[in-house]
Amino acid sequence: MRAWLPVLIAIAVIALESTDLFGADRTSAPLRWLYEHLLGPVGDQRWKLIHHYIRKTGHFTGYGIIGLTWLRAWWMTAPRWGFWRCSLMAVLGTVLIASSDEFHQTFLPNRTGLFSDVVLDTCGAVVLQLLAFLAFRLLQPRTA
Repeated sequence: MRAWLPVLIAIAVIALESTDLFGADRTSAPLRWLYEHLLGPVGDQRWKLIHHYIRKTGHFTGYGIIGLTWLRAWWMTAPRWGFWRCSLMAVLGTVLIASSDEFHQTFLPNRTGLFSDVVLDTCGAVVLQLLAFLAFRLLQPRTA
């Protein structure tokens, strides 16, 4: 249970964010308010682009973190598989969740389900797992 609880929490967060409450039409105003309070006023056209990049960065980062929760769970459950097999299973889990999320969004009036978002989400998972691999390699004690 300890291994898989973070995965379940991450899936629950995605399920919440996949609702119409978190569509671009509803996140624009609060994010713009925050942006303008931190960085100053921005024009409407420029804001549309910035908002788009904020949302896509959220996809990449959020699903990257989800990929790490999957990796951790597989590593704790089946350490004998080794890093790469656990990583592959983590990426497959991320693809499954991302695909389900985008499919669900096709049924919501203010959301769109995009294959490109699944690709972006998967890239986030792969990149963060590669960074985790590099961190493990760098932190691993060296033998003579």
